[in-house]
Amino acid sequence: MARIRVVLVGTQHPGNIGSAARAMKTMGLSRLILAAPEKAPDRDSYALAAGADDVLAAATVVPDLAAAVADCHFVLGCTARSRRIALEQFDPRQAAALCEARARAGSEVALVFGRERTGLENHELQLCHAAVHIPANPAYSSLNLAAAVQVLSYELRMASLAASAPAAAPAPAPAAIVGDGGDRREPPASHAQMEGFFGQLGQALDAIDFHKGRTPEAAMHKLRRLFLRAQLDEREVRLLRGVLADVERTAMLLAAAQKR
Repeated sequence: MARIRVVLVGTQHPGNIGSAARAMKTMGLSRLILAAPEKAPDRDSYALAAGADDVLAAATVVPDLAAAVADCHFVLGCTARSRRIALEQFDPRQAAALCEARARAGSEVALVFGRERTGLENHELQLCHAAVHIPANPAYSSLNLAAAVQVLSYELRMASLAASAPAAAPAPAPAAIVGDGGDRREPPASHAQMEGFFGQLGQALDAIDFHKGRTPEAAMHKLRRLFLRAQLDEREVRLLRGVLADVERTAMLLAAAQKR
């Protein structure tokens, strides 16, 4: 549980931050990250934290979601509805089992919640490996932010207790969790490393005129999903970035030759 963080993005009401901290502490979570909150925690936050003052006081404020998950290896975004960006979707129990297994294997894990009124924006969901959807009553599916945090925190605690029980089956090895065929030796790539790779990938595709005048967003979205599903390790990212560097270098040489 110490490797699992809760990230609140763009929170509009300070009281909800305190309520979320309370929900977390009741289930054994302590790492709260506030990404670009509209207002800093205040007296209402501490009043609604109801004894979870330590979680609230230790909360880190960062400028955006990318900064909140830069060192993470697995990021799940809580979303209430389908978006144009296709993400593999899990229910809370499935998501909690995944998070617990990844964290037990040594990965840094983030569970991300969006704004009270609008949730996570599409560009923020792009930073997530998968989505979590709480199957609420479709006739009245409006969940308070803290209630959503409580549901996921409860499922995380149940997953942790099940994995720690004496009769529980041994936790899967890290290689089995990341799905690399069992031969992984390097640590998984962090979110920041993946974002650096995606930036270089975009530059390389531009250098070879891959998009042929078309807008690059659609292709990049699909490529992001592909590589995030692959759960690359640090060595694999270094290898791919080396390939991209050669692609860019070759494109530059060809462009220079054509100008002669």
